[in-house]
Amino acid sequence: MKLIIAIIKPFKLDEVREALTELGIQGLTVSEVKGFGRQKGQTEIYRGEEYSVSFLPKVKIEVAVSDQVVDQAVEVIQKAATTGRIGDGKIFVAELVQAVRIRTGETNTDAL
Repeated sequence: MKLIIAIIKPFKLDEVREALTELGIQGLTVSEVKGFGRQKGQTEIYRGEEYSVSFLPKVKIEVAVSDQVVDQAVEVIQKAATTGRIGDGKIFVAELVQAVRIRTGETNTDAL
């Protein structure tokens, strides 16, 4: 099992969710986060004054998948989240040691 963590632009969330649903992935967790990468923030104007915003709003998606669909899931997220501009985000894949569905006690891939 793998845990896929994707940091994307907020307006791409629905496209990514729909793409993962079409792949057969049933559940995911979404968090609103702030951060920066190569973008290093941006400059905005408020009431005629220019100021720098260091941390940009992003969305973090976490989804647990079986080893068989991890490559497809990463590809689907990348295609759905891309705009071709700086700040599109990142995708991380980590090993998932154990999963337990609390309600039924199912474990590992059965719990996904």
